[in-house]
Amino acid sequence: MLLASLIVTGADPLPTGKSLVEVRFGEVPMKLYTYKPKDFSDGPVIMVFHGVLRNAEEYRDDSVEMSERFRALIVAPLFDEATFPKPKYQFGGILKNGKATPSDEWTGEYVNRIVKEIRRREGRPEMPLYLIGHSGGGQFVIRTSAFVGTDAKRIVAANPGTHLFPTRTADFPFGFRGLPDELQTDVRLKSYLAQPLTIYLGTKDIERDEYLDVTDPAELQGKTRFERGQNAFSAGKKFAEERQWPFGWKLVIAPDIEHDHTKMFNHSRCAEALEIAEPRRARP
Repeated sequence: MLLASLIVTGADPLPTGKSLVEVRFGEVPMKLYTYKPKDFSDGPVIMVFHGVLRNAEEYRDDSVEMSERFRALIVAPLFDEATFPKPKYQFGGILKNGKATPSDEWTGEYVNRIVKEIRRREGRPEMPLYLIGHSGGGQFVIRTSAFVGTDAKRIVAANPGTHLFPTRTADFPFGFRGLPDELQTDVRLKSYLAQPLTIYLGTKDIERDEYLDVTDPAELQGKTRFERGQNAFSAGKKFAEERQWPFGWKLVIAPDIEHDHTKMFNHSRCAEALEIAEPRRARP
Protein backbone atom coordinates (compact mmCIF):
# COMPACT_ATOMS: atom_id res chain seq x y z
CA MET A 1 0.00 0.00 0.00
CA LEU A 2 1.24 3.46 -0.79
CA LEU A 3 1.66 5.61 2.28
CA ALA A 4 0.31 8.70 0.53
CA SER A 5 -2.30 9.04 -2.16
CA LEU A 6 -1.10 9.58 -5.69
CA ILE A 7 -2.92 12.26 -7.65
CA VAL A 8 -4.00 10.76 -10.96
CA THR A 9 -5.20 13.17 -13.62
CA GLY A 10 -4.51 11.25 -16.84
CA ALA A 11 -6.32 8.42 -18.51
CA ASP A 12 -3.99 5.57 -17.54
CA PRO A 13 -5.24 2.68 -15.40
CA LEU A 14 -5.31 3.45 -11.69
CA PRO A 15 -2.10 2.65 -9.82
CA THR A 16 -1.87 -0.01 -7.16
CA GLY A 17 -2.68 1.17 -3.66
CA LYS A 18 -4.25 4.50 -2.81
CA SER A 19 -4.78 7.27 -5.31
CA LEU A 20 -6.77 10.44 -5.83
CA VAL A 21 -8.43 10.81 -9.21
CA GLU A 22 -9.50 14.30 -10.18
CA VAL A 23 -12.23 14.38 -12.82
CA ARG A 24 -14.68 16.89 -14.22
CA PHE A 25 -18.19 16.25 -15.46
CA GLY A 26 -19.33 19.34 -17.33
CA GLU A 27 -18.80 22.21 -14.92
CA VAL A 28 -18.59 19.97 -11.86
CA PRO A 29 -15.13 18.88 -10.63
CA MET A 30 -15.01 15.78 -8.44
CA LYS A 31 -12.44 13.94 -6.39
CA LEU A 32 -12.46 10.14 -6.43
CA TYR A 33 -10.49 8.43 -3.68
CA THR A 34 -9.49 4.97 -4.87
CA TYR A 35 -7.70 1.85 -3.72
CA LYS A 36 -6.52 -0.99 -5.95
CA PRO A 37 -5.20 -4.26 -4.47
CA LYS A 38 -1.74 -5.36 -5.56
CA ASP A 39 -3.04 -8.46 -7.33
CA PHE A 40 -6.13 -6.81 -8.85
CA SER A 41 -7.00 -8.24 -12.26
CA ASP A 42 -10.58 -9.16 -13.08
CA GLY A 43 -12.37 -8.07 -9.90
CA PRO A 44 -15.33 -5.71 -9.58
CA VAL A 45 -15.47 -2.05 -8.67
CA ILE A 46 -17.17 -1.21 -5.38
CA MET A 47 -18.29 2.41 -5.20
CA VAL A 48 -18.40 3.58 -1.57
CA PHE A 49 -20.50 6.57 -0.49
CA HIS A 50 -19.71 8.67 2.58
CA GLY A 51 -22.15 10.11 5.09
CA VAL A 52 -22.89 13.64 6.28
CA LEU A 53 -19.27 14.33 7.28
CA ARG A 54 -18.28 14.23 3.58
CA ASN A 55 -15.21 12.19 4.53
CA ALA A 56 -14.65 10.28 1.30
CA GLU A 57 -10.92 9.83 1.91
CA GLU A 58 -11.60 8.23 5.29
CA TYR A 59 -14.22 5.96 3.73
CA ARG A 60 -11.66 4.88 1.11
CA ASP A 61 -9.09 4.17 3.80
CA ASP A 62 -11.63 2.22 5.84
CA SER A 63 -12.56 0.15 2.76
CA VAL A 64 -9.07 -1.26 2.21
CA GLU A 65 -9.90 -4.45 4.12
CA MET A 66 -13.07 -4.87 2.04
CA SER A 67 -11.04 -4.29 -1.13
CA GLU A 68 -8.48 -6.93 -0.24
CA ARG A 69 -11.16 -9.36 0.90
CA PHE A 70 -13.10 -9.22 -2.36
CA ARG A 71 -10.17 -8.33 -4.65
CA ALA A 72 -12.15 -5.28 -5.69
CA LEU A 73 -11.28 -1.79 -6.83
CA ILE A 74 -12.62 0.78 -4.36
CA VAL A 75 -13.86 4.16 -5.58
CA ALA A 76 -15.08 6.65 -2.95
CA PRO A 77 -16.41 9.84 -4.59
CA LEU A 78 -16.47 13.09 -2.65
CA PHE A 79 -19.82 14.88 -2.83
CA ASP A 80 -18.81 18.17 -1.26
CA GLU A 81 -21.47 20.01 0.71
CA ALA A 82 -21.20 23.25 -1.25
CA THR A 83 -22.06 21.57 -4.54
CA PHE A 84 -24.18 18.73 -3.14
CA PRO A 85 -26.12 19.89 -0.06
CA LYS A 86 -28.53 17.48 1.61
CA PRO A 87 -31.35 17.86 -0.96
CA LYS A 88 -28.88 17.04 -3.75
CA TYR A 89 -26.93 14.31 -1.97
CA GLN A 90 -29.01 12.34 0.50
CA PHE A 91 -32.25 13.12 -1.36
CA GLY A 92 -30.78 12.71 -4.82
CA GLY A 93 -31.45 16.14 -6.29
CA ILE A 94 -34.84 15.00 -7.56
CA LEU A 95 -36.60 18.17 -6.42
CA LYS A 96 -35.48 21.78 -6.20
CA ASN A 97 -37.71 24.36 -4.54
CA GLY A 98 -40.56 21.88 -4.70
CA LYS A 99 -40.24 21.27 -8.44
CA ALA A 100 -38.72 18.33 -10.29
CA THR A 101 -35.29 18.90 -11.78
CA PRO A 102 -34.32 17.53 -15.22
CA SER A 103 -33.41 13.86 -14.94
CA ASP A 104 -29.87 14.44 -16.22
CA GLU A 105 -29.29 16.65 -13.17
CA TRP A 106 -30.24 13.96 -10.65
CA THR A 107 -27.24 13.24 -8.47
CA GLY A 108 -27.50 9.50 -8.97
CA GLU A 109 -26.43 10.03 -12.58
CA TYR A 110 -22.93 10.70 -11.25
CA VAL A 111 -22.77 7.00 -10.42
CA ASN A 112 -23.04 6.22 -14.13
CA ARG A 113 -20.58 8.95 -15.10
CA ILE A 114 -18.01 7.83 -12.55
CA VAL A 115 -18.17 4.12 -13.37
CA LYS A 116 -17.95 4.89 -17.08
CA GLU A 117 -14.74 6.84 -16.43
CA ILE A 118 -13.27 4.10 -14.22
CA ARG A 119 -14.10 1.39 -16.75
CA ARG A 120 -12.52 3.47 -19.51
CA ARG A 121 -9.31 3.94 -17.54
CA GLU A 122 -9.15 0.26 -16.67
CA GLY A 123 -10.01 -0.84 -20.21
CA ARG A 124 -12.84 -3.01 -18.90
CA PRO A 125 -16.24 -1.77 -20.14
CA GLU A 126 -18.00 -4.72 -18.52
CA MET A 127 -16.37 -4.40 -15.09
CA PRO A 128 -19.04 -5.44 -12.52
CA LEU A 129 -20.31 -2.60 -10.33
CA TYR A 130 -21.46 -2.69 -6.71
CA LEU A 131 -22.66 0.26 -4.63
CA ILE A 132 -22.51 0.62 -0.85
CA GLY A 133 -23.31 3.73 1.16
CA HIS A 134 -23.39 4.19 4.90
CA SER A 135 -25.65 6.58 6.83
CA GLY A 136 -26.14 9.61 4.55
CA GLY A 137 -24.55 7.58 1.77
CA GLY A 138 -27.14 4.89 2.41
CA GLN A 139 -29.86 7.47 1.94
CA PHE A 140 -28.26 8.51 -1.34
CA VAL A 141 -28.14 5.01 -2.80
CA ILE A 142 -31.76 4.37 -1.80
CA ARG A 143 -33.06 7.41 -3.70
CA THR A 144 -30.71 6.60 -6.56
CA SER A 145 -32.12 3.09 -6.82
CA ALA A 146 -35.64 4.52 -7.09
CA PHE A 147 -34.99 7.04 -9.85
CA VAL A 148 -31.73 6.36 -11.69
CA GLY A 149 -31.02 3.27 -13.74
CA THR A 150 -27.59 1.77 -13.08
CA ASP A 151 -26.11 -1.61 -13.91
CA ALA A 152 -25.07 -2.24 -10.31
CA LYS A 153 -25.18 -5.90 -9.33
CA ARG A 154 -26.18 -4.92 -5.80
CA ILE A 155 -26.99 -1.61 -4.09
CA VAL A 156 -26.34 -1.65 -0.33
CA ALA A 157 -27.82 0.95 2.02
CA ALA A 158 -26.03 0.53 5.34
CA ASN A 159 -27.62 2.12 8.41
CA PRO A 160 -29.41 4.97 6.60
CA GLY A 161 -31.17 7.52 8.77
CA THR A 162 -34.31 7.69 6.63
CA HIS A 163 -35.82 5.63 3.83
CA LEU A 164 -37.97 6.10 0.76
CA PHE A 165 -41.09 4.08 1.53
CA PRO A 166 -43.03 2.75 -1.50
CA THR A 167 -46.10 4.82 -0.72
CA ARG A 168 -48.00 7.77 -2.13
CA THR A 169 -49.26 8.75 1.33
CA ALA A 170 -45.94 10.25 2.56
CA ASP A 171 -44.22 13.24 1.01
CA PHE A 172 -40.90 12.89 -0.78
CA PRO A 173 -38.15 12.20 0.29
CA PHE A 174 -39.88 9.82 2.73
CA GLY A 175 -42.46 8.60 0.19
CA PHE A 176 -43.57 9.45 -3.34
CA ARG A 177 -46.29 11.99 -2.62
CA GLY A 178 -45.60 15.47 -3.92
CA LEU A 179 -43.54 14.29 -6.86
CA PRO A 180 -44.71 14.94 -10.43
CA ASP A 181 -47.26 12.37 -11.56
CA GLU A 182 -44.77 10.62 -13.83
CA LEU A 183 -42.45 9.98 -10.87
CA GLN A 184 -45.04 8.25 -8.70
CA THR A 185 -46.70 5.88 -11.14
CA ASP A 186 -47.16 2.17 -10.56
CA VAL A 187 -44.44 1.63 -13.16
CA ARG A 188 -42.02 3.67 -11.06
CA LEU A 189 -42.94 1.91 -7.81
CA LYS A 190 -42.74 -1.51 -9.45
CA SER A 191 -39.26 -0.73 -10.79
CA TYR A 192 -38.12 0.52 -7.38
CA LEU A 193 -39.26 -2.63 -5.61
CA ALA A 194 -37.52 -4.80 -8.19
CA GLN A 195 -34.15 -3.12 -7.63
CA PRO A 196 -31.27 -5.22 -6.19
CA LEU A 197 -31.37 -3.16 -2.99
CA THR A 198 -29.99 -4.49 0.29
CA ILE A 199 -30.97 -2.79 3.54
CA TYR A 200 -27.99 -3.59 5.75
CA LEU A 201 -28.44 -2.83 9.45
CA GLY A 202 -26.42 -3.05 12.65
CA THR A 203 -28.46 -4.29 15.60
CA LYS A 204 -26.86 -1.75 17.96
CA ASP A 205 -27.55 1.25 15.71
CA ILE A 206 -30.17 2.48 18.13
CA GLU A 207 -28.67 5.75 19.37
CA ARG A 208 -30.64 8.89 18.58
CA ASP A 209 -27.56 10.99 17.88
CA GLU A 210 -27.22 14.54 16.60
CA TYR A 211 -27.26 13.42 12.96
CA LEU A 212 -30.51 11.44 13.11
CA ASP A 213 -33.45 13.11 11.37
CA VAL A 214 -36.12 13.59 14.05
CA THR A 215 -38.65 15.53 11.99
CA ASP A 216 -42.22 14.26 12.14
CA PRO A 217 -42.13 12.38 8.79
CA ALA A 218 -38.86 10.71 9.75
CA GLU A 219 -40.20 9.71 13.18
CA LEU A 220 -43.12 7.96 11.48
CA GLN A 221 -40.58 5.54 10.00
CA GLY A 222 -39.33 4.52 13.45
CA LYS A 223 -37.37 5.84 16.41
CA THR A 224 -33.95 4.44 15.48
CA ARG A 225 -32.06 3.63 12.30
CA PHE A 226 -32.34 -0.07 13.09
CA GLU A 227 -36.10 0.18 13.50
CA ARG A 228 -36.57 2.37 10.42
CA GLY A 229 -34.65 -0.04 8.20
CA GLN A 230 -36.71 -3.02 9.28
CA ASN A 231 -39.94 -1.08 8.81
CA ALA A 232 -38.91 0.06 5.33
CA PHE A 233 -38.07 -3.48 4.26
CA SER A 234 -41.36 -4.83 5.64
CA ALA A 235 -43.32 -2.08 3.90
CA GLY A 236 -41.61 -2.82 0.59
CA LYS A 237 -42.15 -6.56 0.87
CA LYS A 238 -45.83 -6.16 1.80
CA PHE A 239 -46.46 -3.68 -1.04
CA ALA A 240 -44.85 -5.99 -3.62
CA GLU A 241 -46.67 -9.08 -2.35
CA GLU A 242 -50.06 -7.38 -2.38
CA ARG A 243 -49.58 -6.45 -6.03
CA GLN A 244 -47.72 -9.64 -6.95
CA TRP A 245 -44.79 -7.60 -8.19
CA PRO A 246 -41.15 -8.77 -8.33
CA PHE A 247 -39.31 -7.91 -5.13
CA GLY A 248 -35.54 -7.53 -5.37
CA TRP A 249 -34.81 -6.15 -1.91
CA LYS A 250 -33.14 -8.10 0.88
CA LEU A 251 -32.57 -7.41 4.56
CA VAL A 252 -29.19 -8.26 6.09
CA ILE A 253 -28.48 -7.81 9.80
CA ALA A 254 -25.02 -7.37 11.34
CA PRO A 255 -25.23 -8.41 15.02
CA ASP A 256 -23.76 -6.16 17.72
CA ILE A 257 -22.71 -3.36 15.35
CA GLU A 258 -23.52 0.26 16.08
CA HIS A 259 -23.49 3.26 13.68
CA ASP A 260 -19.99 2.53 12.40
CA HIS A 261 -19.20 2.24 8.70
CA THR A 262 -15.86 0.49 9.20
CA LYS A 263 -17.37 -2.28 11.29
CA MET A 264 -20.25 -2.67 8.84
CA PHE A 265 -17.88 -2.91 5.85
CA ASN A 266 -15.59 -5.39 7.59
CA HIS A 267 -18.32 -7.58 9.09
CA SER A 268 -18.74 -11.09 7.70
CA ARG A 269 -22.32 -10.20 6.71
CA CYS A 270 -21.06 -7.58 4.25
CA ALA A 271 -20.40 -10.32 1.68
CA GLU A 272 -24.03 -11.37 2.00
CA ALA A 273 -25.21 -7.78 1.70
CA LEU A 274 -23.19 -7.20 -1.47
CA GLU A 275 -23.67 -10.74 -2.77
CA ILE A 276 -19.99 -11.00 -3.59
CA ALA A 277 -18.13 -14.27 -3.19
CA GLU A 278 -14.69 -14.04 -1.64
CA PRO A 279 -12.09 -15.25 -4.18
CA ARG A 280 -10.22 -18.38 -3.24
CA ARG A 281 -6.64 -17.76 -2.20
CA ALA A 282 -3.91 -19.83 -3.80
CA ARG A 283 -2.26 -22.23 -1.39
CA PRO A 284 1.31 -21.32 -0.42
